[in-house]
Amino acid sequence: MLELDKIYCGDNCDLLGQLPRECIDLVVTSPPYDDLRTYGGHSWDFFGVAWQLKRVLKPGGVIVWVVADATKNGSETGSSMEQALHFKRLGLNLHDTMIYAKANYLPLTHNRYEQAFEYMFVFSAGRPATFTPKTTPILYPRNRDLKMRDGDGKKDGRQDSKENRICSNVFEYKTGGGHIDSYGFAHLHPAPFPEKLAGDHIATWSNPGDLVLDPFSGSGTTAKAAKELGRRFLGLEINPEYCAIAERRIAQQVIEFEAV
Repeated sequence: MLELDKIYCGDNCDLLGQLPRECIDLVVTSPPYDDLRTYGGHSWDFFGVAWQLKRVLKPGGVIVWVVADATKNGSETGSSMEQALHFKRLGLNLHDTMIYAKANYLPLTHNRYEQAFEYMFVFSAGRPATFTPKTTPILYPRNRDLKMRDGDGKKDGRQDSKENRICSNVFEYKTGGGHIDSYGFAHLHPAPFPEKLAGDHIATWSNPGDLVLDPFSGSGTTAKAAKELGRRFLGLEINPEYCAIAERRIAQQVIEFEAV
């Protein structure tokens, strides 16, 4: 068993092979895809990683697989859906097909609508053991017994309610920002996903003390979020430069700044 709360530098299939069966509560990761398969000069084995993740996932455990498709010769590759179907063939449930919407997507010049999202496939080993969903206030509840009045004193059909409902499966985040994290730490990974994305999924699908894994750790976003939320973590990354960045971020102390 690998020592917990560390980033390991090496091939993720080899490192996953050192873990016992059914030891991981949650996986939150974003693998390189299509033309990015030679990741930082390194290749990776999707089928090997998928099999190993199925092996190490606990019953009731969840995998959040954030991925998108490249466009080649005018057609999207569809590799994201192919990967989702392969996880199903391995025996996992496709519990939810969620969307990571980019609030500040980059405009491109082409003959279709702007590409502003990635998939967040949620796979589970049976029924998820934990589900603590994000919620949002109910603005227009179905119960119309209590009415609010508009500026003219007329009933407008809305209800002043403190009730919440579960959020939709479309999560929107701002991206980019010069690759500077929430504490002002600049890192040089080419494609980090937002810290809040990792944190939202960790809070949803795991409990404090659970073990969270990222087999494509990159600059350590998942590991950092897991640590801050009181989870144990393991990060696997083949690129030594990214491993060094992740280790510095995880070791970073949270500093509170007074408002000026």
